[in-house]
Amino acid sequence: MERLEVLKTYKIYIGGKFPRTESGRYYQPMNGNGNALGNICLSSRKDVRNAVVAARKAFGDWSGRAAFNRGQILYRIAEMLEARRGQFMDELQQQGSTRAKAEKEVNAAIDRLIYYAGWCDKYVQVLGSVNPVASSHFNFSVHEPMGVVGIFADADTSLIGFVSMMAPVIAGGNTCVAVASENLPLCAVTFSEVLNSSDVPGGVVNILTGKQSELVKPLTTHMDVNAVAYSGSKEVFTEIQQDSVLNLKRVMHFEQDWSQSNAQNLYLIEHFQEVKTTWHPIEDIGGATSTY
Repeated sequence: MERLEVLKTYKIYIGGKFPRTESGRYYQPMNGNGNALGNICLSSRKDVRNAVVAARKAFGDWSGRAAFNRGQILYRIAEMLEARRGQFMDELQQQGSTRAKAEKEVNAAIDRLIYYAGWCDKYVQVLGSVNPVASSHFNFSVHEPMGVVGIFADADTSLIGFVSMMAPVIAGGNTCVAVASENLPLCAVTFSEVLNSSDVPGGVVNILTGKQSELVKPLTTHMDVNAVAYSGSKEVFTEIQQDSVLNLKRVMHFEQDWSQSNAQNLYLIEHFQEVKTTWHPIEDIGGATSTY
């Protein structure tokens, strides 16, 4: 007898754990040949709330870590992804990619994580400044993380779009709630296993799957989400802009090919930073300038 295929059930990832969706629902996205890719959780509003709570709880520790340590952890994620590159290439091919394209996408995702790992302890120096003022003060502008960021990953890619949006957010000390591509979810949800086997604290990255149309409003209207990053149609982004005014979230819309080298840059970190200005008095003692 022909053996029946056992489809994998992919869970969501919240607070460093793998719960099943609170709704108890699932769906089966199909590949180009009409074969089901797996049993994928249909996340609910309650799952969004749980993920935001986990992200907020993790924010204090993650943002307070030494920037060098965050860089080490991002590099560790890249190492773990490298160790499982064969699995990710297989999943990309299941979702319709050729072997050559799958290999290129996995390599690009690994390199992108290493790129942002290198920026973790450098972006503050590059983006910050000492500002000229007329009074007897030093005036410093420094960048600090915003808080919890909602991410709607690129719908047309399974891995590189997700990594390209997630990495600069957490490199800058933020935590996130990321919604995977609805039709190409495998690599994003498997990436949660990479995170779980790395040094990433639970709650720094939370990954949900399901229908974007059901998850946009709960995430963008949540009052404890500080910013939203969206890669997709302008019509949906307009809806996100309207919903985000409730607590003046920062919203970013990305329309680009994430596989290109110019899809990674310092300013993707800056987009999710707040600029804080500090005034430090100067005391003139006997012609010498000192600070206190």
